[in-house]
Amino acid sequence: MIKKIKLFINNNAISLKTAQEITFKLKANGFKISNNNYDLAIAIGGDGAFLRMVKETNFNSNIYFIGINCGSLGFLQEVKLKELDDFILELKHNKYQIEEIGIQETIINYNHDSANFYSLNEIIIRPQNLKLLKTTINIDNNFLESFCGDGLLIATSSGSTAHNLSYGGSIVYNTFSSLQITPIAPLNSKIYKTLPNSIIIPNKKQITIIPEENQDLIITIDGENKLYSHINNIVTKIETKKIKCLRLAHYNFPQKINEKLLIN
Repeated sequence: MIKKIKLFINNNAISLKTAQEITFKLKANGFKISNNNYDLAIAIGGDGAFLRMVKETNFNSNIYFIGINCGSLGFLQEVKLKELDDFILELKHNKYQIEEIGIQETIINYNHDSANFYSLNEIIIRPQNLKLLKTTINIDNNFLESFCGDGLLIATSSGSTAHNLSYGGSIVYNTFSSLQITPIAPLNSKIYKTLPNSIIIPNKKQITIIPEENQDLIITIDGENKLYSHINNIVTKIETKKIKCLRLAHYNFPQKINEKLLIN
C-alpha cells in the first residue's frame, strides 16, 4: 500500500504551483511527502521530468512511478492537471493499474575501459564529425548487417513513440519490453546495402554494434550526449530489469496514442 511519496518537480511556474496544490491534497488524504523510503515517485512537469526522475532513482524496481503533465506532449506523464482529484482518490482506494516497463541496459566498451547505462527510451549513435556511420550489427553474435548511414537509434518499446517515431520507426506497446533498431538516413547504393526499415528485437536478445572505422562517436542516452573515442563495441539489451509505472484505472494504450499523436 502506498503511504509515502516523493515529488520530482520541474522549476517552472506551472509545475511549482501544481506541486503546492497536490502536496496539500495528498496530505489532506493521509499521504506523507518524504525524500526517503518512499513508495511512489511523482514527476511534475513534462516528459523530461519523468526521465530525470527515473534516472535520479537509478531506475528503482522497488517503487512506483507516475507523472503529472505540466508540459506539452507529456506521453510519459499519466495524469492531466484536471485529473488531480481523481488520481488522489484512486490512489487512496488502491484503484490504479500497474504496468512493468523493461529498461534498456547498455555497455560501451572503449579504449580499454567501459561505461554502463540504463535508459528508458533509447540510445542514438552518431559520428561526431557528421560523416557516415559504418558499423557491423550482430544479434546474439549472429551477423545482421553492415550498416552505413547517418546514425542508428535503438529504442525501447516505451521509447517507440519518442525519437524513434520521428525517424520512421514503429509504435510498439510499451509493455512488450522489446528493442527496435531504427536506421537514420541509411545509405543504399551499388556499394552499400542497408536495411531501410526498423527491426524489432525481443527482450533478452543482445544487440552488438561494432564500428568499422576508428570514429569518435556521440552516443545519446535518453537525451544526454556523451562523446567516446576508440570504441570497440556497444552492447545493448533488455534483460530482466523493469520499473513499475502506476496508471489510472481508465488507462489504455490505444487511447493515449490517439490523444497524444492524432487529436489536434
